[in-house]
Amino acid sequence: MTLKLTAASFVNGVRNSGLVAAEPLENVVREIRAAGGDFNDSRVIAEELIKREFVTSWQADKLLQGRHKGFFLGRYRLMRLLGTGQMSAVYLGRHIYMDHLVAIKVLPADKVGDTSYLGRFYREAKAVAALSHPNIIRAFDVDKQVEAGTDIHFLVMEYVEGKLLTNLINEKEDHRLDLVTVADVIRQAAEGLAHAHAKGMVHRDIKPDNLLLTTEGQIKILDLGLARFFKTIDEESLTLKHDERVIGTADYLAPEQAIDSHSVDSRADIYGLGCTFYCALTGHPPFTEGTLVQRLMAHQSQPAPLVTNERPDVPESLVKILDRTLAKKREDRYQTGRELADDLTAWLFENASHEWKEQHLPMYAALRLKDLLDNSRTTTETELPTDMEEVTSLKTPSQATTSQLPNNDAVAASGAVTKAKSGVTPRPATTSRPSAADAPKAQASRTGKPVPTTEPAPKKIVLKSKPAESPALVEIARRHPATTVVVSVLATAMLIAAGVYFLRPPQPASANDQGHATTEMPQSAQAEVANAK
Repeated sequence: MTLKLTAASFVNGVRNSGLVAAEPLENVVREIRAAGGDFNDSRVIAEELIKREFVTSWQADKLLQGRHKGFFLGRYRLMRLLGTGQMSAVYLGRHIYMDHLVAIKVLPADKVGDTSYLGRFYREAKAVAALSHPNIIRAFDVDKQVEAGTDIHFLVMEYVEGKLLTNLINEKEDHRLDLVTVADVIRQAAEGLAHAHAKGMVHRDIKPDNLLLTTEGQIKILDLGLARFFKTIDEESLTLKHDERVIGTADYLAPEQAIDSHSVDSRADIYGLGCTFYCALTGHPPFTEGTLVQRLMAHQSQPAPLVTNERPDVPESLVKILDRTLAKKREDRYQTGRELADDLTAWLFENASHEWKEQHLPMYAALRLKDLLDNSRTTTETELPTDMEEVTSLKTPSQATTSQLPNNDAVAASGAVTKAKSGVTPRPATTSRPSAADAPKAQASRTGKPVPTTEPAPKKIVLKSKPAESPALVEIARRHPATTVVVSVLATAMLIAAGVYFLRPPQPASANDQGHATTEMPQSAQAEVANAK
């Protein structure tokens, strides 16, 4: 039976809670009496406080139950309960000074004495604090508060408005999302995972319940409470210590994770994301039949049912991406979230609507530029615009190699190439006899006939043919000519700058260097100069 408070007891509880200052509270009470309201009904006072935004509905319900404590944690006022889980409860909080909203995860009091849960809770705090990515919920603070002799541990995180992917799927009549939405959701999640993996973390519980779609259409990865630093060997592993060998959700568990959650790497998250991918397309994970053990065994040994059996509209290009995420052997999956995100980005720009492409044009430009740079790294030929061919066809001293220069000149060339890069003219090599490179000149002076040389021809610039343009790129260029020109000019300028830098001629030697070169001329050479004069 619910306890019904008298008006006086309710007002006293509000005063003791610290939610409403004394003067505003007295003003509300006075105005209710003046208006002829039923002051003896505590609910009338509560509704008036809610109407004036002094308290929230959740706070008023607690106050009407006679509870006037537990509305503050550190510098934050608890506004309402956002959700509860096995490990913690999550509240909406407001900073008492800055007035911004946050999400506060509180570890239940009965779990504080459990070293496994407490250690996992602080591991979550450490994991989230190390991350800063638009597709991952950020952490602001972690703290402990003692209330009535009980330790309350809590984590302060970013709060965003949105819906869980699970709720979005369930809201659909057929429990299926459209192809572009699914591809974009998985792409964004892969982007966030790529960042987490780069920091040495594995989430280990990727599923629709842990992906939040904000009102702006951005995916946020939630619940890093199961993340672990897989690059660090912890001899006091909390989950191993408490015989918790399997961590995660059975319907989204990678085959190797079911055997031992502590030996997995980032590719286990790729598998979990693949199961989420499958669920967003069909409304359910790949394996739903049988007991928990039977479903775990299915993940171990059976290929996922063909998604086209339920979704004939899924094209083969998207099926290939899905199948690779669900490979049983982790060596056959996408090795990084970055690879998966790039493939889905390319698929989206081939299959999404024009409106979607227009909204994500910068992302597509970045992907094209990345492909251009990747191609430039893999080729062994110099690739420059056609109008640079005449300039770069001239051979510079820095292009010479020691293998092209015989005898003692090969030794000198080694230092010449190094000094030419720094803009200093090398000193000539000291030798008592003419080098082989001077032999044709000496023979010509004796016979009076020119002698052909075997100097190799300058290296030609090999220009690749123009790459094939994708229909999506052509359409974007047509609809956004100015933006396309800017992106093209920037990419061309980067390539030209790189070519000019690496093919620039050596700087002229200083007067001091020339003086040194004269004074160090070999005696035989000086004698020849004197005789010539």
